[in-house]
Order: sequence, then C-alpha cells, then structure tokens
Amino acid sequence: MDSTSPEVSASVDSVAEGLKNQSLNSDDRGDGGSSVEHQAKKKLEDLKWDNSFVRELPGDPLTDIIPREVLHACYSNVLPSVEVDSPQLVAWSESVANLLDLDPQEFQRPDFPLLFSGASSLVGVLPYAQCYGGHQFGMWAGQLGDGRAITLGEILNSRSERWELQLKGAGKTPYSRSADGLAVLRSSVREFLCSEAMHSLGIPTTRALCLLTTGTLVTRDMFYDGNPKEEPGAIICRVAQSFLRFGSYQIHTSRGKDDYKIVRVLADYAIRHHFPHIENMSSSQSLSFSTDDKDSSVIDLTLNKYAAWTVEVAERTASLIARWQGVGFTHGVLNTDNMSILGLTIDYGPFGFLDAFDPSFTPNTTDLPGRRYCFANQPDIGLWNIAQFASTLSAAGLINDKEANYAMERYGDKFMDDYQSIMTKKLGLPKYNKQLIGKLLNNMAVDKVDYTNFFRLLSNVKADPSIPEKELLVPLKAVLLDIGKERKEAWVSWVKTYIEELAGSGISDEERKASMDAVNPKYILRNYLCQSAIDAAEQGDFGEVRRLLKIMERPYDEQPGMEKYARLPPAWAYRPGVRMLSCSS
Repeated sequence: MDSTSPEVSASVDSVAEGLKNQSLNSDDRGDGGSSVEHQAKKKLEDLKWDNSFVRELPGDPLTDIIPREVLHACYSNVLPSVEVDSPQLVAWSESVANLLDLDPQEFQRPDFPLLFSGASSLVGVLPYAQCYGGHQFGMWAGQLGDGRAITLGEILNSRSERWELQLKGAGKTPYSRSADGLAVLRSSVREFLCSEAMHSLGIPTTRALCLLTTGTLVTRDMFYDGNPKEEPGAIICRVAQSFLRFGSYQIHTSRGKDDYKIVRVLADYAIRHHFPHIENMSSSQSLSFSTDDKDSSVIDLTLNKYAAWTVEVAERTASLIARWQGVGFTHGVLNTDNMSILGLTIDYGPFGFLDAFDPSFTPNTTDLPGRRYCFANQPDIGLWNIAQFASTLSAAGLINDKEANYAMERYGDKFMDDYQSIMTKKLGLPKYNKQLIGKLLNNMAVDKVDYTNFFRLLSNVKADPSIPEKELLVPLKAVLLDIGKERKEAWVSWVKTYIEELAGSGISDEERKASMDAVNPKYILRNYLCQSAIDAAEQGDFGEVRRLLKIMERPYDEQPGMEKYARLPPAWAYRPGVRMLSCSS
C-alpha cells in the first residue's frame, strides 16, 4: 500500500477523537485504574440495564428458534436454552467487573453460574440474537447471524459507558442453521484468555467477564475427519460496547432496495451511541480533504456524517491490524462477519501468535489451501473487507463512490503510519528505517526466529560501535539457534548497521531498553499455553486457566518466577489441534 498521505486542511484523525474516550485503546482501557476502582460496587440486581438495540431497531416478529431466513430485522428475541447440570465458574476478569461496577463478591454467589449460563434470568435483560451476513473466505455467504451467542442487553455504568453482555454457547437461535448453538470448553478457554490478553497488550478487543462449564457434554468433530467426540460444554460471557459487524449492514443491502432503509437506521444507531462526535460535527471543523484521484476532488466530511463514519471505521480497522502485526497476532478467520465497526478484535476462533517468524503462517487448517488469512495478508484483507463495507453503504445511498474510495485510501495511509510507528518503537529507533526493518524481517524468516522473544532480547543490544564482532550476537544467542557461518555473518552485518543507527540517537541504553520493553511483550498467549490450560480444565482443574489470566494481565513485566511461560513451544505443541486449529468449537 502507498504510504503517501493526501493533502489535508485538518487531520482526519480529529474525526476519531472520540475513540480515546471509549476505552478502546491502551491509553484509556478502563482496566481497573483508580477512577474505576473508587466507584461504588453493585450487586447483580442493581446493575442498570438498557436495551437500546431492541428498543430502537426493527426486530423479528416471530419468536421461535427454528432455523430460517429472518427478513427486515436486525435481531430476533430469543432466550438462552442451553441445558446445564451443576454449572461451575472457571474464571472471571476483575478488570471487566470493574468496567461494569460489579462487586467482586457477586462471583461467589451460589446462583452466579446459573445466572451466567442463562439457566436463570437476570433482572432487566431482554435477550436477543443479532442478524448479519458476511463474506467468508472471499465469497458471499448470505445470512449468518448469532447462531450460538445471545446478547442479554446493555449495562450503563457509572461513567455513562454502554457495555453489551453476550452469552456465547447459550443455545439455539434462528441463525443456528444446522448447528446446536453450544460451545465447548476447549474453544471457550481460548477466547476467554485471549480477549483479556489482547486487552493487556493494549490492542482493542471484545472482553470476557467470565467463563463457566455447563456440566454437560457437547459433540464435536474437531478435525472434520468424521471422528466426532464428546467434550465438556462451556459458556463465556463476552463484553463489548457493541457487537455490530460489517456483516450487520451487508445483510440488509444484499436483500435489495426495500431494506436499504434498515442500513440507514442501523448506521444512525451506531453513530448516535458509539460515534457521537460524528453526530455533533459542524462545518466549522473544516474537515475537507483532497483525494489522490485524477480529478483531485475535495471530500468534505462535515457534509455527510456517513462518509465521516466510514472513514473512521476504516481508520480504526487499519490501526487495529497494524497492532496485530506488531505483536505477531494472526486472527485466522477475517471474514466480514468477524469485523467490528468499532475496530475491535472480535470472534476468537483458530487464532495464533507467531512463534517462529513465518509471514505465511495461518493458524486455521481451513485456510491452508490458499492461506488467504495468513499473517502477511492481514493488512490487505482488512482493506478488502473495508471495500465491502464501503460498497454496502454506497449501494444503500449513504455515501458516494468518491467517499467510499477515500475511506479505502485513508485505510492504507493509516495502516502504514501506525505500522511504521510501531516497528520503529519495537526496534528503539530514532526514526523509521524501511531498509533496516525489511532486512531484519527477512533474516528472521530465513532462520525461523521466534518473533516475541527476539524483540524482547533486542533491547539488550548496546549502542556501542566498538563492541568486538565476536560479541555482537551474544545478547541474541537465545533466539539465534542453529545458524551456520553464512547466516551468522548476515546477522552480524545487520546488528552492526542497527548499532550504528542507535548510536546516533543520543538515547542511553537504559532509557532505550525501558521504552522497548514497554512495547515488546515478554509473555504472549501462545497456543501451547492455552492447550496446557485446556487439558487441565477438561479434568476439572481450573488453576492453570486462572494462572495464565494473571500472567497475561502484565505481558510487558518481567514477572520473576514465571519465565517458563515465555519459553519456546515444546515439540508436542506442533501436533494437530495445538498450533493449528479448525473452526470446530
């Protein structure tokens, strides 16, 4: 993508100013800081529920859960129906409880597992499943929807923030198709832990309040090989300011002109509740931009709130994917129904963090033939998905072609700006150096260097050009394994150039190490760590799930005594179902 920015009379980033006030980034994550902790804590009965999605949007007039096409509606009312037998609380997030002003003592209630499995009803909720469609692996799939996720409603906290609570694995809905509406412990542990790990890494994400076992068994064919088996069932309570996706809009446009009005109503809803700064824009903000096309036309975002909204969705998406690339996260299933309009990481299926650096890595066995969603392709897939979203809004008459093209242009610019900034910080450089970073990534791919551990150790390199050549690789010896003479020379050459770049920065080694360690995590949620926790949990031991949750809350800290959680994957981690997974969950 071209990193050249268009001429602007005011930065389009000002459109996204409201982002920092919505607890979606690392600077204001609502993660239990003093402003949160000093609020009065509430019992479950005292939570302030709102149901704006149900109240303000068109719903399904039918109330059955028979799989069917749901027309002219954004949701279907549906109650949790999962069968439970002595459900148990596996783990819960104190950070998310703080977001909701929920008293930690509430998790000790005997009826808590019944309430958050859906077996008993919370006071004030109006449960529903959302209707949406999507492109899956590049092909339009038609209606999809919440096939096993049931939203309870929205909680308004003491800071006037709106948080949706959703039970995943709570039973069938009209969108379940031929599936059972349930979830297994294996996939639920992964989503619970990764939701919270990503948040602690500073990456926008849906959250997870709690994880429970249902006490019943669920049949799954994990490898799609005709050998199904019974696994422990589970339910995760997911939390986000909104679960609206690109596909939430696509489904209505796909059904023709009679449903275009629903696209507009749904866009108005999103802007009103989640992008209020766009609703309040005025022409005095002078948000006019020159495009890169031949006509060099001017786009004035203050004249069309839907254009401003599309641009912000594009920018949030670009920023999100740039952050993924920075920590080596591969989503695995970047279908348009898995793309959040808030720029959140959503729907944790067969995800994976890079171990050995491999740009073609995909954690999804279904993606293996073409590797559409591999690590290196994520930025371009993000742009492709934005193009589908913009096309949807254009077809519904909310934006014109020039505004749609401008949103895609801004995606490219925003991604490059953020990615270059992230990589510059990861290397502790005074400024972006494309050649140096490109050569590094090439070296890492050739020698299959561990992505996370390399960058963590890189901060130990001293900016001293007089270091003898034979000592240059000493700080990196733990990650430069089994390299021959030729490859050693390539690495020595790179480190020499790197040190020369650092030496001119005027920053002390100690200061640079502190800043680099603050952006290069020591601990990431490697798939083998998840699997160890899953194996224990399936035997009724939830200690490792809780331990991993605590470790991943502080990924940038050294955490003495926890070093084993930063180790390279053992040999067993490469067996089927650990490093790579199917979508079966």
